[in-house]
Amino acid sequence: MAESFAFGIADRVLGKLGSAIIQEVGLAWGVKSELEDLRDTSSAIRAVLLDAEGKQATNHQLRDWLGKLKDAFYDAEDIVDEFEYEALRRQVVALGSFKTKVRSFFSSTISSVAFNLKMGHRVKKIRERLDKIAADKSKFNLIEGVPNTPILLSKREMTHSFVRASDVIGRDDEKENIIGLLRQSSDSENVSVIPIVGIGGLGKTTLAKLVYSDERVVDHFSTKMWVCVYEFDVEKLIKKILKEKKPDENYSDFSMEQLQSRLRNELHGEKFLLVLDDVWNEDREKWVKLKDLLMDVGANGSKILVTTRKKSVASIMGSFPMQELKVLSKEDCLSIFVKCAFKDGEDKQYPNLLKIGEQIVQNCGGVPLAARSLGSLLNTKKDERDWVSIRESEIWKLEQDRDGIMAAVRLSYYDLPYHLKQCLVLCSLFPKDCKIANQALITYWIAQGLIQSWGQNATMEYIGETYGNELLSRSFFQDVEEIAPEVAYYFKMHDLVHDLAMFFAQPEYFTLSFGSKDIPKRIQHVAFSDNDWPKEEYEALRFLEKLNSSIRSIYFQMENVAPTSKSFVSACTLRFKCIRVLDFKESSFEALPNSIGSLKYLRYLNISENKRIKKLPNSICKLYHLQTLSLYDCSEIEELPRGIRSMINLRTLFGTTKQRDLSKRENRLKHLNSLQQLGIYNCLNLEFLFNEMESLTALRMLAIRNCPSLIYLSPSIKLLSALEVLLIDDCEKLDQFMDGEAEGRSRRARRHSKFWEPKNFALS
Repeated sequence: MAESFAFGIADRVLGKLGSAIIQEVGLAWGVKSELEDLRDTSSAIRAVLLDAEGKQATNHQLRDWLGKLKDAFYDAEDIVDEFEYEALRRQVVALGSFKTKVRSFFSSTISSVAFNLKMGHRVKKIRERLDKIAADKSKFNLIEGVPNTPILLSKREMTHSFVRASDVIGRDDEKENIIGLLRQSSDSENVSVIPIVGIGGLGKTTLAKLVYSDERVVDHFSTKMWVCVYEFDVEKLIKKILKEKKPDENYSDFSMEQLQSRLRNELHGEKFLLVLDDVWNEDREKWVKLKDLLMDVGANGSKILVTTRKKSVASIMGSFPMQELKVLSKEDCLSIFVKCAFKDGEDKQYPNLLKIGEQIVQNCGGVPLAARSLGSLLNTKKDERDWVSIRESEIWKLEQDRDGIMAAVRLSYYDLPYHLKQCLVLCSLFPKDCKIANQALITYWIAQGLIQSWGQNATMEYIGETYGNELLSRSFFQDVEEIAPEVAYYFKMHDLVHDLAMFFAQPEYFTLSFGSKDIPKRIQHVAFSDNDWPKEEYEALRFLEKLNSSIRSIYFQMENVAPTSKSFVSACTLRFKCIRVLDFKESSFEALPNSIGSLKYLRYLNISENKRIKKLPNSICKLYHLQTLSLYDCSEIEELPRGIRSMINLRTLFGTTKQRDLSKRENRLKHLNSLQQLGIYNCLNLEFLFNEMESLTALRMLAIRNCPSLIYLSPSIKLLSALEVLLIDDCEKLDQFMDGEAEGRSRRARRHSKFWEPKNFALS
């Protein structure tokens, strides 16, 4: 059963309708009453949506009703966003020169009347549509509900979460046994295969990681490689193995013959350990094809460690007997639960809860993921009724198939407030086992409108950090790799949690390939999983025509797979007028089309690492809603967009340019007073930044890296009152950038060079 998320969209529309900018727009443009009517209708519908979403699982008609409502609210959001866009456009005009203002006044007077009439009609039409759908709500006996608080401004204790996520209990014997097997030599073959088998959530990958990082194993092998498999495509797996060996190499254009040759060269004579994690393949021929390549190259004593849920896979691949993980004992399972549910020693203060916890753990079936999920769920709940409700939940009675989503993980999901459910299911767009940077995810959440700060004295970025930390503390995120304390980290999702996110996300969030046949009608967010771009461009263009025109995000999962031609980008801009996110990282088209400026709702545009694009069209500066623009390592761009000062909603800007001076009037950055994060990278010719930096009153993070010609940095950097993170690196000609006074003014600044690597802010 997929979530409808109608409540979240309705809540977003209501928040925007209540904002100061929309109320002022309504009054100034004569549509105040129409907008108030739309707000009243939306509010009345929203009141029963939580109840409706809770009952939809058993009522097909209700599910269909929610789908129609959601579609209508999406259209309502587009209308409200167009009002916002027009208001932003007029703000930009007000910032222009006197000549521009006069010309704009005469050209816009007539168009304003036309705009008001058009928008007034659209508001009335969407309200009537919502009224018509809402008239059917009486059929379902829905009850008005009160939503849980949508903002989490209190952070959970981060260190406790990090330690808890890496705890491994009850696997010492299995660990020692597998390490012993890995260190054994073999007289019969150079490369031996050890399979680890067990049901989902039992800890196969965790055990493999524990073994992989053990000092005895590290010392025993000259080369170690970790590959997450899922899809057993031999060519793709060879690329992944080579990428593990040499991460900076690009193998996307290699033929199979070239890949085999490179694999032989790289692993020849090496005693290697290769982990193939999460293998599902039962086709012996595919395995033999890969095995033959690996068996001939490794030195004696090389090992392949395989994790799989299927005994049939283990029997096909293994040369050692399969290492079958058993469920944990009740004592070990309870230990995991207690570590997650209580702080150290706190369980002794709640003997009644501990007793209920023992009964809850009996439902976990000895599966550590289940114990961790339930313990994390109850971590902040000390009311006995909450614990009893989990123990008595009807979900335990649901029959789970062998590889289904466990009841414990579902319970954890159902306990999430609605805003965190939306944020979690969006993660289904990322491929399994990928490392996700929390700061990148936050920019995506913001772009999709999932983070709101109505009436709160906090930035959306800060609220996004609390959302991420909350999901981490509830064990939806794991394998944390800290980049900057309390600010930035990488994480992964357990494959069962990813399965759960996909289950609730579809059909709205969907992963496709250019060969996909079945495409949901109500798809809104598309992730392409192709490992190679279609050989013929028309194949990609024809596929776009199959998608509905209301698509809100396009994202490419795999490295080095992105648009190669301007025609694909043009097709996207002309067809998907409602789009909020375009992630074209590592693309290779030579130019953005002028039509990019027609995407009024676009919030996120990433064309980083495009080595061919030289110039950006002036129309890009009409993207008044744009919040994130990444031009990182676009090494051929001659200059930042002329008129970039018009992009007044920008919050994150990363740029690489050939220009010498950023202080020219037409592309001054000082007007971007919404800017939170600014990164200037690899600008080899850059000598001068811009003056009057103090106007960037919201700037929290500033990075200037690898700008070897930079000789001047404005003293006004001292006046960046909101600055928290400052990094200036590889700028050898810059003799001084801050004196003692500036250092004192920025005493809160944290310098974490690793944090400011642009990949930490990239979605893919």
